[in-house]
Amino acid sequence: MTDGANGDLLLRVRDLVVEFPSSGAAAPAVDGVNLDVRRGEVVGLVGESGSGKSVTALSVLQLLRGTARYPRGSIVFFPDGGAPVDLMRAPEPWLRSIRGARISMVFQEPMTSLNPLHTIEKQVGEAIRLHRPASPSALRREVTEWLERVGLRNAGRRLGAYPHELSGGERQRVMIAMALVNRPSLLIADEPTTALDVTIQAQVVELFFSLQRELGMAALWITHDLGLVRRIADRVVVMQAGRVVEEGPRDRIFESPHHPYTRRLVISAPSGAPAPLPPEAPQLFQMDALRVGFPVRRGVLRREQGCVHAVEGLDLILKEGMSVGLVGESGSGKTTAALAALRLLSGSGTRVEGRVVYAGRSLLDAAERDVRPLRRELQMVFQDPFGSLNPRMSVADIVGEGLAIHRPDLHAEERDREVADALRRVGLDAEFRHRHPHEFSGGQRQRIALARALVLRPRVLVLDEPTSSLDVSLQAEIVDLLRDIQVRDRLAYLLITHDLRVVRALCHEVVVLRAGRVVERGPAERILNAPADPYTRALVAAALEYRVAREPAA
Repeated sequence: MTDGANGDLLLRVRDLVVEFPSSGAAAPAVDGVNLDVRRGEVVGLVGESGSGKSVTALSVLQLLRGTARYPRGSIVFFPDGGAPVDLMRAPEPWLRSIRGARISMVFQEPMTSLNPLHTIEKQVGEAIRLHRPASPSALRREVTEWLERVGLRNAGRRLGAYPHELSGGERQRVMIAMALVNRPSLLIADEPTTALDVTIQAQVVELFFSLQRELGMAALWITHDLGLVRRIADRVVVMQAGRVVEEGPRDRIFESPHHPYTRRLVISAPSGAPAPLPPEAPQLFQMDALRVGFPVRRGVLRREQGCVHAVEGLDLILKEGMSVGLVGESGSGKTTAALAALRLLSGSGTRVEGRVVYAGRSLLDAAERDVRPLRRELQMVFQDPFGSLNPRMSVADIVGEGLAIHRPDLHAEERDREVADALRRVGLDAEFRHRHPHEFSGGQRQRIALARALVLRPRVLVLDEPTSSLDVSLQAEIVDLLRDIQVRDRLAYLLITHDLRVVRALCHEVVVLRAGRVVERGPAERILNAPADPYTRALVAAALEYRVAREPAA
């Protein structure tokens, strides 16, 4: 972009270098990045985890002041009707006035971005109140409208909900509403659809383009979903190890990539199929008529007025070496069912009924002292790795904590060797065990969470969106890794996901949930190729076929 074309520029990044002195890393996190975003343009910023994408985005809004060091570079914003401003040198009061108003950001991990002490109404409303006046009634109407527009079901009745009462996808939708309420000129979206099921992802992307057409809004869209980038971006910028290795129009990048790394990204995707299940494989885990209900309490005395059933009559069987995919839209009860079956749900009055059996032993009616030894064999990888990793503990302590509890016979050196081996098995450097969670990218934290589960050599592993925060090349690697582990150790997987490519690559059978009820079940090949239920057909179509109607890229 030449200076003569500055009238079209909204954001110009030049020779940006970002360092984190506390990390002790020899190389900067971002090294000489140049990046332009024009008005009304969507720029897709792609690259593997740790490539510097999110650090670049956070630097635009100067959210790393006091943590990062900027040896050189400039980030110039061209506001409508105003003089260009170098954001790196702008005073903090001015930055506060544009954050959330002219430039908004949707963060990757909504649970750590939303305040757990405030309702969603208060948090979305605060984004409005900080930048423009509104009466309480008008504020509530606008908050409700935006929550409905981003697909939050029963939005008007859920204004008083807290973040922990929402599913991962629902929390992400609240974050998107907060970012869009002030109709910004530039939206920085850091994996904004990662936690959304495919049907809502399509709706959110359609919503984005309708707002873009209405407002002329531009976007810097950070994602590892290259299929999504191909559908939404005008231009693509590819980063590797803190540097931009290639940039250009969308179609050219995907049809004729120049750089070897870009070519590798374009052809990478989860593929293959699970190993055939032996007919004599023994049964390990079973759910019969599982029902989960949460009490509804109202009034000053918080008396119970009813019960919301999140799961209604789920039946499921897992055999040794078998993978079952539990799919459905966000809020359909997938994660709730898994947490209830493993007795990880807590809360006053939560009702779990039915029968859950592992290795011939009933779990729901057993005493906690009898269930505790089984937890080594029943492990879970959670959807939000940052929220499930203790920020005060080193990776060695996090991964080794289960060993200290379930294998107290191990000496410290033996435990350290087990931790190092687990990290290597998920593609991480064993030396990473001396660092803390905040020093890693989202994808690296997900692999740490996987290592924590695998270090105990479980027999059943519940995977809650295990690849959602990984770039596409690492998704393929993790899927291959999970398949190899399953074949070697005869591990059983219960896979909770909205990524049907991962389901096709890993699962023998699929159970489709909608609003807590099973609408279809059967072999994965049949479900994905010839779904019988209309809802399943819509899921498959949205995942594998949907296209965003928009003008061709320039």
